[in-house]
Amino acid sequence: MLHKILKIVALILSVLGAIWLVRILLAGDTAITDSADLQSSLVTPFIIIAYVTIAIAIVFVLVFVLKNLFSSGSSLKGTLIGLGAFLAIVVISYVLASGEEVTLRDGEVVSAGASRWIEAGIYMFYILALVAIGAMVFSGVKKLAK
Repeated sequence: MLHKILKIVALILSVLGAIWLVRILLAGDTAITDSADLQSSLVTPFIIIAYVTIAIAIVFVLVFVLKNLFSSGSSLKGTLIGLGAFLAIVVISYVLASGEEVTLRDGEVVSAGASRWIEAGIYMFYILALVAIGAMVFSGVKKLAK
């Protein structure tokens, strides 16, 4: 039943998107750029259709992910372990970051808090890259050993 509803909603959004795309193409770039009325009557509904489509997709993804996640205890356990490991990496990266106030070339100042989060993000990237490389090397060595 849900699959049929999803197909109907997708069909309706596709038709609406195609209609507005044709209307935008027929109006032309220059006319739309020059006229605020055309922008509000053509481009705004097209953007709203895109937002609705993205929102529906996100809702369905979350619903199905949560449904599958809670349907099996082992998948929930694995997900929670992965989430915990990721949060541990975030905490470690944040603790390692110094977070000093930085003056940019244009005179703007990056606050100490923002600088610390930026540095933590860089550390997280390095740690996750090392973990990924280590996993690939471990997998390769394990396959060679067999």
